[in-house]
Amino acid sequence: MKSAINVAIEAAKLAGKIIKENIGTITKEDITQKSISDYVTKFDLQAERAIIEKIKTHFPEHQFMAEESSNKIKKAEYMWIIDPLDGTTNFIHGFPVVAISIALMFKEEVVVGVVYDPLRDEIFYAEKGSGAFLNDEKIEVSTIKDPSLALIATGFPFRNKHYIDDYMKIFRELLYSVSDLRRPGAAALDLCYVACGRVDGFFEFALSPWDIAAGTVIIKEAGGVVSDFERGQNYLKTGNIIAGNPYVHSFLVEKIREVLVD
Repeated sequence: MKSAINVAIEAAKLAGKIIKENIGTITKEDITQKSISDYVTKFDLQAERAIIEKIKTHFPEHQFMAEESSNKIKKAEYMWIIDPLDGTTNFIHGFPVVAISIALMFKEEVVVGVVYDPLRDEIFYAEKGSGAFLNDEKIEVSTIKDPSLALIATGFPFRNKHYIDDYMKIFRELLYSVSDLRRPGAAALDLCYVACGRVDGFFEFALSPWDIAAGTVIIKEAGGVVSDFERGQNYLKTGNIIAGNPYVHSFLVEKIREVLVD
C-alpha cells in the first residue's frame, strides 16, 4: 500500500494547488447550490477531476466514491473515497480552514488515509498497521484523561437541521464538562487534529463517508478510538461519529448516550 499512499499524496497536492490558488477569488458565477446550506464551486469539480485522473493512471481498475460525481455507495474490492474540498463554505468566504481528503477502502475496510491542508502545507497520512504521520513526523493522540481539561472539536448539523435540538443538548452538557469546544468547519481536519493531539476529541451528526473515511484510519493509527454513537463501527453508514484519545472517546460516548436517551 506504500504506492497507494504516495499516489494519494500526489493527488491531494494537485488538488491542493487548485484550492490554494483560488481561495478568496470566488464569484457568484463559480458557485452552485446543491441544497440548503450545501454548495459546490467549479474549483471543487476541478480538484475532484484532478484527483481521480491521477489515481486512475496508477489504479485503473479501482472504483471511486467522490462527493461531487460518483457519490453513491457501491461494493468493490478497492474503492477510493474522495472529498476534493472539505470546507467549501469556508473556501467560498475565504475562511482559511479547508482540506482535501482521500481514503482507500479494501474489502470495505479503510486501509489508507490522506488529508491535506494546502493553506498550511500540512499533509496527514496513515496506512493500516504502519502508524500515522504529519509531514513525515509520527503523530499520536493526546494523553489527557480528565475531561475538564479536554478541548473538543465538533461540527453543526447544518445540512440536517432536524438534529439541532439533540445537538444543542449535547453541546450544552459538554460545555459544562470540558475545557472548551471548537467548530472550524472541516471535519477531515478536525479528525486529523485529534490524531496529532491538537484537540482531544470530536463528535458530529450525519457526516458523509468522504468527510471522515481518511481521518478515521489516521486517528486509529495514531492510537485513538473512533466509533458511532453506540460505540459501534457503523459511522461510515450513519455519519454519526465520535473520536478521541481512549479516555476522551469513552467520556464522549457516555455523555452523548446519556443526552440522547433522555
